[in-house]
Amino acid sequence: MKKTILWLIITIFILSLTLIGSGCKEEVTPTEEVTEEVTEEEAEEGEEEEEEEIVEMTEPVTITFWHTYTVETTEYETLKNELIPKFETENPNIKVNEVQNPPDDFHTKLITAIAGEEVPDIARVDIIWVPELAQLGALAAINENASFSSIADGVFPGPLSTCKWGDNYFGLPLSTNTQVIFWNKSMFEEVGINNPPTNWDEFATACKELTNQGTSWGYLYGDTTGWSLLPWILSGGGRLTDENITTASGYINGEKSVSAIQFIVDLATEGYIVDYTTSGVGVGDGYVAKQFGMFFGGPWWFSIIGGQYPDAEINTALFPSGDGGSITVTGGEDLIIFEKSQNKEAAYKFMEFMLSEETQLTMAETGQLPVLSVIAESDFIKNHPYYPIFLEQLKTAQARTPHPGWQKMDDALSLGIQEAISGQKSVQEAMDEVADKVNSIIEEYK
Repeated sequence: MKKTILWLIITIFILSLTLIGSGCKEEVTPTEEVTEEVTEEEAEEGEEEEEEEIVEMTEPVTITFWHTYTVETTEYETLKNELIPKFETENPNIKVNEVQNPPDDFHTKLITAIAGEEVPDIARVDIIWVPELAQLGALAAINENASFSSIADGVFPGPLSTCKWGDNYFGLPLSTNTQVIFWNKSMFEEVGINNPPTNWDEFATACKELTNQGTSWGYLYGDTTGWSLLPWILSGGGRLTDENITTASGYINGEKSVSAIQFIVDLATEGYIVDYTTSGVGVGDGYVAKQFGMFFGGPWWFSIIGGQYPDAEINTALFPSGDGGSITVTGGEDLIIFEKSQNKEAAYKFMEFMLSEETQLTMAETGQLPVLSVIAESDFIKNHPYYPIFLEQLKTAQARTPHPGWQKMDDALSLGIQEAISGQKSVQEAMDEVADKVNSIIEEYK
């Protein structure tokens, strides 16, 4: 009995030492039931904490949207007073802070913002800037988003191609435009031509018939930039570079490109076509005054000419087809999301909204040419006085070489064509030099 008591005392003593060594932590075996009495007050406090967490999770996100819509225009008023409120109603947890920027300074502001890492979440930018900004690493690729493919499938190919750089898409087209032929029906009828030219032979013939040396020309072109003359190169089957933009050799100085440029150079040197600067005649004034039978222009000329000359008859036609077809180049704006944005998901939702059929149609009513091909089938477009011709031309329009060095390439091309028209160099010599310059520019960005 005494031995039993002694062993019990020793056992208790050892257990006590063990508990002290473990920090006196009390272990609970699985078979023990632990209950904790919670007062009503503590329960209410817990509920309040849970509610606070929920409120914090659903707190609205504000995205900043930079754009260049001109204040006091129908486009801007519709964006500000109709579309953004509608988006915020449909997405109550997302607010949009729209910031208007002057167009002339916008590119500089973007580059400065990127350098200082103080960018907006989303922006509307000129289509020719997207490759440049993507190459800088400033933009977020969006082609992995679930809805991207379905949206992209409904966008005109030309505008969509302006958003691609490398293997990714860094935006979506928001608005677009292109140019078509404006022809003076009265002038045509006076020389016995009843219809606008549909091919290059007919175009050349019309230019010669419509020209009265010294007083009128067959065709007025803006300048020698890609915006004005690349359509001739593309429609003639030529290109500035290969499809992957790795070289210009054999393309801008290849047979088809040289032949297309020679076509324009011949008409210019013979006095049948003239550029805006040489003519000294305003586009709208000259068109109405019958000083040139045709010019190449965008949809904005309807409001410009119509505003100056309300009774003027304005007629348009598709760009005349060459060996490569009837191909013009695209203009317009793209929506982009910045890589440094902390609200990419919310920004993409706004992008989806701006690319919806309803939004695109709403903006079309303000004068913004839509990018969705399905809109072309709407009653509004079909009954519109001039949208159909531009949307038809957009089906084959192409981007102006989407590359971060495009502006340098454009300058080289413009100078080369000027030198050919002035007779300083043959077309082949000029384009050989352009190819070398473009190749050097491509190398800069590798």
